[in-house]
Formats: sequence, C-alpha cells, structure tokens
Amino acid sequence: MTARDDHLLTRVVHAGSPPFDQGAAPVNVPVVRTSTVRFASDADRVELSHRREAGEPVSTYGRHGMATHRALEAAIAELEGADEVLLAPSGLSAVSLVFIALLSPGDHVLVQDSVYGPVRERVEPLLTRLGVSVSYFSAGDGVPTASVRPNTRLIYAESPSSFLYEVVDLPALAAFAREHRIVLAADNTWGAGLLYRPLALGADISVQAITKYLGGHSDLMQGAVSTANPALASKLRAAHDALGLSVSADDAYLALRGIRTLAVRLAQHGRNAFEVAQYLQSERNAISRVFHPALPDDPGHTLWRRDFTGANGLVSFALRNADQSKARAFVDALRLFGIGASWGGYESLTLVAPLSRVREHSYWRGDEPVVRLHIGLEDPADLIADLRQAFHRVHQ
Repeated sequence: MTARDDHLLTRVVHAGSPPFDQGAAPVNVPVVRTSTVRFASDADRVELSHRREAGEPVSTYGRHGMATHRALEAAIAELEGADEVLLAPSGLSAVSLVFIALLSPGDHVLVQDSVYGPVRERVEPLLTRLGVSVSYFSAGDGVPTASVRPNTRLIYAESPSSFLYEVVDLPALAAFAREHRIVLAADNTWGAGLLYRPLALGADISVQAITKYLGGHSDLMQGAVSTANPALASKLRAAHDALGLSVSADDAYLALRGIRTLAVRLAQHGRNAFEVAQYLQSERNAISRVFHPALPDDPGHTLWRRDFTGANGLVSFALRNADQSKARAFVDALRLFGIGASWGGYESLTLVAPLSRVREHSYWRGDEPVVRLHIGLEDPADLIADLRQAFHRVHQ
C-alpha cells in the first residue's frame, strides 16, 4: 500500500503490490486468469454483487477482472490522480467508451480539430448514426466560445495533438467547460500520466492508449479511461459493462510491468528525442519546420513548460520542397527506424503522415509532407547518423 504523501514516482512503483499472506508476498502481482468466479456461499455472491453495483472494484465474473486487473487499475489511478479506472481492449475502444457513455441522441460534442485520426474516421460516423452531432475547434484559437451550442454536452481535447503536437491551454478550457456545465475529456496518451495530468489541470476524464508508453514494448493493445468524478464514473461503468469491454489478465500484467519502468523509459525517450529534434533543426536545406513542444521556438512551448514535466519520444518535421514520394523514399532509406503506425515502444519508428490527417489540423497549413519519428532507446548518435545518411540519399 502506498502512502498518499509519497512522490508520484514512488506511488506508481508500489501501487497495486500484492499484500502479504502468511508473512510473505511476491514482488509482482500474479497473473490471475478466470472466466468464472466461485463464491464461498450464496450470501457472499449476493453481497459481492451488491458491492459491485455500488461501484466497488470487486469481481463477480471473469469479465470484470481479477487481482491482476485491480493492481493495474490502482497503478493507473496513481498516475492520473483518479478514483475510477476502466480498462479497455484498445486505446480506440477507450476513446469510444467516453463518447458512447456520455452522449445521447440530440446531443452535440465539440472535438479538437487535431485529434487522433480514428476519432474522425471511425467514431464520428458512429455518433452521427446515433443522432449525435460533431463539430471541431482549433486549440490555437483559445476557448471555443463561438462553437458551443445549447446542446453541447462534451468537449474532447488532445494535448499535445496527433502528428504536430499542438498544446492546448487545458486549464482555460476546463474553466470554460465548467462555466457552461460541459464535460471535458482529454486524451493523455502523449503525456502518459507522468508528463501530463489532465485531471489535476481541470479535465473531468483522462483517456490513454496503454498500447503506447505504459506498455512500452510494442506487444499489447489496451486502453484506459480515468476519472475522479463519481457521477461520470457511474455512467462510464454502466456503458463499459454493457459493451462487455475486458482485457486479458496477461495483457494487464504486461501493462503493469511496463508502468513500473515508465519513468526511466520516458526520461530517456525525452532526452533522445530532444537531441534528435535539435539535429533536425540544423538540416535547414532539407527541413522547413520541426514539430516538438520542448523546442524553445515551438508555438506551444510556453504552455508545455507551464503544464508538463517533460517530453516524450515523438518528433515530426516537414520536408522542404518535397512531395509524398520523396518522403516515402526518405523513410525507406532509414536503417534503424522501423516503418509503423504506432509509437511508445522501446524502438524507433517512422511514418509519413497521411495528407488527409495533417490537413485536418488548423495548427499548420503547409503543403509539404510531414514525417513523424518516434525516437526510441537506441543511442541518439546512431539515430542521427541514420537520419543524416537518409537525407543525403534523397537529396543526391
């Protein structure tokens, strides 16, 4: 059990540790797999069912999770400063849960225009079919006063944003949402709970793709929704149960193991990425702009310094005087960067940003191709050498 006055890094390392049984306990929580929960008596079954219905994290069926899941929920609760954590089988399912749980036919949701692409591509059509209207706002314009409607029930933000890492003024957005009695949810995958804490900054709900930094090893799919609001927790819990969302005990164990080393991994990712970002700024003949909020000349740098405790491994850049074919040739020339759509693992990855995704961002209206890098835990000198030779090859 962790003490509430311990520092966050300490609490995250110890949250959900197995209790002592007859004077001993394993360091790591065991992987508890089951489909059926047995009860000592029918009275125990009834009592536990009532406690679960009241919101206690107890199990009456395997889908609800067991000790492994409770330990992971406890660790994420420490990261997010939450009282309730609901696990989902992917980051997108966690995002969808928020919309489905909180919106009804006739409602309106306001979404940051630089949000994770599948929100537009997959979630918006679903919401439209269910009678929910969706519109978008630019974080760069400040609080979206002109975009709020009488039926707006939810504002959904992502900071930093996908691909270009726009930073939103979340405290100002939270104050605006409270004034209008609108729920504010924030995607916190970039900050992973250590670098950014949306609930402490005023958001009502924080969403993470555990697939990314919490897992940290590119070997699991998972998501989480966190809140400290009891009324919202009840709605989220009901929808979570109705949708039958669950994760395997093995994946819960992998995510919990990843959390134990999250701090040291994120710190190294951040150092490596900043070094690479500084190098990219020196490639002025090849690059027109570097996107990384820790760079002093980034438009979101002041907000990032105020609200964040560090940066992760993501860096993007726009290729000068290039097209998509040249951008693809560049990533094909890289030796140490795998080509992949995810990030957050120990390895370096790259991806040419789809033009349709970047054009949705009001943050930047350039027409040059954008390449995203996830800087892993390799030696940054080797990564820089790899990038340099790729630039040389495509500019011969």
